[in-house]
Amino acid sequence: MLNIKELLEEIKASPYEEIEISVPHTGTVEFTGLKVGDKVKGPSGEWKEKPGTVLAKLTRERNTKNITAPEKGEIVSIRQDLEGSFVEAGEVLIKIRHFLSKEEVIQLILKKALFLFNAPEKAKYYFTPEVDAKIKGSGERSVKVTEGMDLFIVSRMKRETALNYSGPEGLIYSVYFNNGDNVDAAQPLIGVCPADQLKQIQEVVNRVQSEWEEVD
Repeated sequence: MLNIKELLEEIKASPYEEIEISVPHTGTVEFTGLKVGDKVKGPSGEWKEKPGTVLAKLTRERNTKNITAPEKGEIVSIRQDLEGSFVEAGEVLIKIRHFLSKEEVIQLILKKALFLFNAPEKAKYYFTPEVDAKIKGSGERSVKVTEGMDLFIVSRMKRETALNYSGPEGLIYSVYFNNGDNVDAAQPLIGVCPADQLKQIQEVVNRVQSEWEEVD
């Protein structure tokens, strides 16, 4: 069994992730004057429609595109030696240290602590009408799942098929999609918590919400 409290202590020891910013296609790189230690912002707005800080510009065939920060954080390295150079797709330009938010810490813990039932193929997914009604009425944790339970409808190429649950018995603790979403293969649909671990997981979630200090 995963030691959730030990996992939380590990995250506290390194409360960030480093994000590598690479070029999406070939082109000539121009940096924007940012330096190591500078703070950058991620996308903002209700729909994340406002792009993050411009980190660099990439020009190919007189067409220039901005490379922007995907998350807020602090720059830890910049490949200044590539300034003005023609680079190949995938070349890493900048590394950003992104400090985890409360919600990100909780999701990280849950994805390690819960049993993740993943999408078997890329398709649109729906809960069955009975399960969907129960979730909307009483929340996902009101749904107990068992091996072979009729749980999902899979829609692909205008054909719908049933998808039964396969995994340990427990309660649906997290839902990682919205009905009708296109979900990639191997991406989680739900996270299931055994009933006897529910109290322990909720205690850790409450602890993170009350104690975690976010870095601006």
